Amino acid sequence: MQLKPQDFLVALKLVAWGAQRWTYARLAQELGISVSEAHACIKRGLLAGLLLPNREAAPAASAAGPGAHHMGSDVAAQEPVGIYRVTRKRVRRAALADDEQGPDDNPVRPHARNLAEFALHGAKYAFPAVKLPLVAGVPTSHSAPAFAGVFAPGSTDFVWPHPNGTVRGVGIEPLHPAVPFAAMQDAKLYDLLALFDALRVGKARERGMALGRLQALIDPESSTQAKGPSYG
Repeated sequence: MQLKPQDFLVALKLVAWGAQRWTYARLAQELGISVSEAHACIKRGLLAGLLLPNREAAPAASAAGPGAHHMGSDVAAQEPVGIYRVTRKRVRRAALADDEQGPDDNPVRPHARNLAEFALHGAKYAFPAVKLPLVAGVPTSHSAPAFAGVFAPGSTDFVWPHPNGTVRGVGIEPLHPAVPFAAMQDAKLYDLLALFDALRVGKARERGMALGRLQALIDPESSTQAKGPSYG
């Protein structure tokens, strides 16, 4: 299984949503991908450990094996009634439509610790930045709103190429072609993506600030803020 850029994008989108209720249809629409691709991204994210399932797997119809029904009524009499109550409740919850489920019933959630570790120290190597010629586009890295007021004017602007872009700067190939569209739909996702680009193309000061901010956004309960990779 090879992790794809859109898998990381989906994981960051779930961070941006937090405890919001969501459906695969909404996820696909806001990221500009197909519903089938959204499902595939979630599956790969789970396999990679970037996401966690919110539901336990459904119990087998007969844990005692195919021959259990030949054992008569004695086995049934020994089964606690509570087991059947829990099973019926789970079936009813699973039968609800996605848009009727509360936040805890979302299919998956980000694995905050693993995702933060990958975002801070692995993703820039898995998905390296590709610089492009000067172009109009959507500001990213230190040029994005996430860095507003932090760095003095005059630095080279970085942008995701986009036909409706209002800023001219050095082009950066986005993590995924859908990134400029997705970022303009969600301010928090925009911050996450721009901070990630600062790790990919920024200077030391920009990378240092991006490390701390990404850690706080992805894994706010972490006891220590990441300040950079450790060596030895």
